[in-house]
Amino acid sequence: VQDIVCRMASGPLGSHFVLHVLCDSCDAMGANLINQICESLKPFLEKITKARVGICVLSNLVDSKLVSAKLVVACDEALARGIVEANLCAQRDPYRAATHNKGILNGIDPIVLATGNDWRAVEAGAHAYASRSGRYEPLTRWSVDGKHLVGELQLPLSLGICGGMTKLHPTSRVVLKILGVSSASELARICVAVGLVQNFAALKALVSDGIVKGHMKLHASNLALAAGALPEEIPLLQQKLLERLLQQKPIHGNEAKACLEALRLEKERKLLSEELC
Repeated sequence: VQDIVCRMASGPLGSHFVLHVLCDSCDAMGANLINQICESLKPFLEKITKARVGICVLSNLVDSKLVSAKLVVACDEALARGIVEANLCAQRDPYRAATHNKGILNGIDPIVLATGNDWRAVEAGAHAYASRSGRYEPLTRWSVDGKHLVGELQLPLSLGICGGMTKLHPTSRVVLKILGVSSASELARICVAVGLVQNFAALKALVSDGIVKGHMKLHASNLALAAGALPEEIPLLQQKLLERLLQQKPIHGNEAKACLEALRLEKERKLLSEELC
């Protein structure tokens, strides 16, 4: 335990007293430990205050443990301006900010999940932190400094590399070994750096080619599988679908099935032609 902070939380239904026990969980996420500390204080607090203590549990808004990343990159002037304007749009519009922040977590969640950490806790803390001003806002800030685009991301992040699933699950141990991290703070910095780069990639796509082109390239393999393509047919079908994208034509499930049927018919014709020869 590092410190104890007290405050009043007020609302339409009245006020209640909040006591924060600030803990350093070192290289563990520390949820179980912190919950035990909170619950152990309950009888003592009720005795000295003569009041009823209600909830004793950790908070996933760990704003006493902020992690930051900064990206500075030489960038085309028009692209840089577009990214800054896209970030301003998210600052003004919570509908855009929600998807903006979801994209950041697209990069962070897989690392958190692969290392055996609690991705739901990370998401809850991130979205709560995005609302700290009273409005839901983007977690990143983008600006132009001379010929460079500058991006910054700050998040409350409490992760672990020991204890719980991070210690027990063999995949988590392998992932941590691949990452080469020696502390929970190192892992947190990697997560925030990836989240910032993920946001840069998403904004770059949005203000240039648009998000559909990139998404549909990734989606082509899913469509091929859904259409019933065999392993040896998947690369050919993907290529056909990507060719349609280049021609500005939409691709979807029915189109994938039609392309697959055409490929199979073409193959049958070739086999028949070879037999006749």
